[in-house]
Amino acid sequence: MKVVVDLSRCEGHAQCAFLAPEAFRMHGEEALMYDPNPDNAQRDQVLRAAAACPVQAILVDQLEAQHAPAEASPS
Repeated sequence: MKVVVDLSRCEGHAQCAFLAPEAFRMHGEEALMYDPNPDNAQRDQVLRAAAACPVQAILVDQLEAQHAPAEASPS
């Protein structure tokens, strides 16, 4: 899973840090720090955090879901 936060959009509400503290944390009162590649054990927390962001600044790319359709069937 890959996480990208649009820091120009983030307003520091800290909902993500509350819901997924291992992936997101506040540095000071307004600066967000985050793990761009959280492990799969944090998946549910990260997805909830992204959904809870009031300004929708968090994008979660679930890479393994994209690989399955790309595989061609054997000829």
